[in-house]
Amino acid sequence: MATTTSPATTATTHAGSAYSAALHEQEARASHATRVFRLWRGDAGAGQFVEYRADVTEGMVVLDAVHAIQAEQATDLAVRWNCKAGKCGSCSAEVNGKPRLMCMTRLSDLPADRPVTIEPMRAFPHVRDLVADVSWNFRTKLGIRRFRPRPADAADGTWRMSQADVDRVQEFRKCIECFLCQDVCHVLRDHRKHDEFIGPRFLVHAAALEMNPLDAEDRVPDLKNAHGIGYCNITKCCTKVCPEGIRITDNAIIPLKERVIDEFYDPVGKLVKIFSRRKRGQGA
Repeated sequence: MATTTSPATTATTHAGSAYSAALHEQEARASHATRVFRLWRGDAGAGQFVEYRADVTEGMVVLDAVHAIQAEQATDLAVRWNCKAGKCGSCSAEVNGKPRLMCMTRLSDLPADRPVTIEPMRAFPHVRDLVADVSWNFRTKLGIRRFRPRPADAADGTWRMSQADVDRVQEFRKCIECFLCQDVCHVLRDHRKHDEFIGPRFLVHAAALEMNPLDAEDRVPDLKNAHGIGYCNITKCCTKVCPEGIRITDNAIIPLKERVIDEFYDPVGKLVKIFSRRKRGQGA
């Protein structure tokens, strides 16, 4: 028995076939797209950019391309990475001159008409190829006064605090210690003040401790002196590169600066301290 097909069905079939053909053509083009990458190669600060070409596909990130180059063209390429999910902070580098996580930087977000430049973070000593020595950060963290709990509020050994105070420090806990904020900070990157300034990452750490409603330690003198908070001129460049979206400048650094100002530079506060000392002296 003969069958007939309506014009509408025929049109739908042709449209579906055309869409499938276009999709296959797009996928074929994407699978064979080639991009140019300029990777820093060398040891201990000496080296140069070396150009590579690699096939890329839709959805690839910079780290994917680096792995492809490492596997097929430069098997001795040194690169640090771990989770490839934006949570370990290991694959920090400078992509087209901007501190980024390679695993979170999509190639489609970078200009296709020029090479993708990848180099190690400039604020820290170079080890090899794309790897920088970030151990200074861990030594710096040890110099920050640790958490010291205040006495309990109740006889049963528990504390009382407001939910707002609890919520305030939660943002700082998102830090993955990728050190991109350290790398972009001009105090460390350009002026090399590593001996005088702890950098935005550890100002966030200090803020998490200082604003903790259970903490009783006083870190304000250290912030002014040993930690060098005065070097920060709140350009917010650290906030812009944070992959976790922590508002480093507004929520951590500026409140800490306010505490330093209140403690050491507030004229009213100074008068109160002077008269308090006088009264103590007279009473003695």
